[in-house]
Amino acid sequence: MELTILCLSFVLLLVLGVPVAFAIGLSCLATFAVESVPLATAVQMMVSGMNVFSFLAIPFFIFSGELMLHGGIADKIMGLARSMVGHWRGGLGLANVVASTLFGGVSGSPVADTSAMGGVMIPMMKREGYSTAYAVNVTTHASLAGALMPTSHNMIIYAFAAQAASGVIDGHVISGVSIGDLMFAGLVPVFWIMVCMLVAAYWQAVRNGYPKRPDGSSMVERFPGWAAVLRAFVAAVPGLLVVLIILVCVMGGVATATEAAAIAVGYSLMLTVVIYRTVSRAVLVRALAKASKTTGVILLLIGVSNMLRWQMAYLEIPDAIEAVLLHATQSPWLMLLYINIIQIFLGIFLDMAAHILITAPLFLPLAVQMGVGPVQFGIMLLLNCALGLVHPPVGTVQFIGCAIGKISIGEATKSAWPYYLAIFVAINLVTYVPAFSTWLPSLISGRPVF
Repeated sequence: MELTILCLSFVLLLVLGVPVAFAIGLSCLATFAVESVPLATAVQMMVSGMNVFSFLAIPFFIFSGELMLHGGIADKIMGLARSMVGHWRGGLGLANVVASTLFGGVSGSPVADTSAMGGVMIPMMKREGYSTAYAVNVTTHASLAGALMPTSHNMIIYAFAAQAASGVIDGHVISGVSIGDLMFAGLVPVFWIMVCMLVAAYWQAVRNGYPKRPDGSSMVERFPGWAAVLRAFVAAVPGLLVVLIILVCVMGGVATATEAAAIAVGYSLMLTVVIYRTVSRAVLVRALAKASKTTGVILLLIGVSNMLRWQMAYLEIPDAIEAVLLHATQSPWLMLLYINIIQIFLGIFLDMAAHILITAPLFLPLAVQMGVGPVQFGIMLLLNCALGLVHPPVGTVQFIGCAIGKISIGEATKSAWPYYLAIFVAINLVTYVPAFSTWLPSLISGRPVF
């Protein structure tokens, strides 16, 4: 009865359009009431879920990204990308891919990436003769790199969720995950995604003859010369340095991830307020307000998700899911395939933070039994969650891109399959080739990373 109430109330609230955080919280409270568990327990679970020192990194990373978003960093990164690949066929599309990937490393957020690059590039590409669907899909899918970059607050959320699954499962020890290892583990998949997006964008540009002028002509920019590329690189380097600062601080033992995030904020303030002077007092207040609002939403999700995890453990839901999947197959290859299919399906309905918090404790123990370590599973999970950001009906990133381009999500989705394919290939490489995500952190740390 309790499990039925938990599941049905959650699904019903989602169908009614209730925000995910409130849907989780209300369904948990209804289940607590049926179980006659004191509501004080629910409050304790919620507060203890949010009362984690490491979560201080979340508002710092978000605020740093907001400063970079409003501080003109996107324009400098765009100038670098355009000078490098703008002279190729579909040059603006290729430049968009490179710039979105680089800015994703600075902002750590696919949503901020799409807002910054989309606001500049989508109207520009439409004026230059590219179709709206092409401009939107290039922008939104390339921005997913931000979910795997060192500045991503979603890595902090996953590290917490993985800690909740710590213990010994059938002889397999799960002891949490290093945030530093996660930061390096995402870099190779990000590079792969960028290359695949470049191939997809170039193929579509050649196939459709982009850019197409109103008179039917097709013009391609000239290469500006290496001197221009060098000047653009020098202009963009200060903004890109925030990624290097975080990696060096965390892996060098100079600072924890939380302290590195605070250092990133200090550097972003110095760069945008003091050096570039592109952030006024009004913009600073707006960035603070946006960071506060986003942090509040995420912490609320963390709190109610902790209630949900308590309920799932009380009702033995993880054990039931594990038993069903183990009964279905004993093959690690098939088991990981089933986990990815479930993750992709859940990503259609759940926002990224909620997806991570709910599913990591469910599937991490099972993945460890199949030989997949917490770091490798973390990148798998983040990729699956990122795919959900561009998939309707939730598809937050795709929704923002379509709003900027003034096009329906259905129309944009029709020509998005090459970009979906790139993400699917990346998910499978991370799943079945462990070195794809673990080689770089193992090399940097000097110890095996799984």
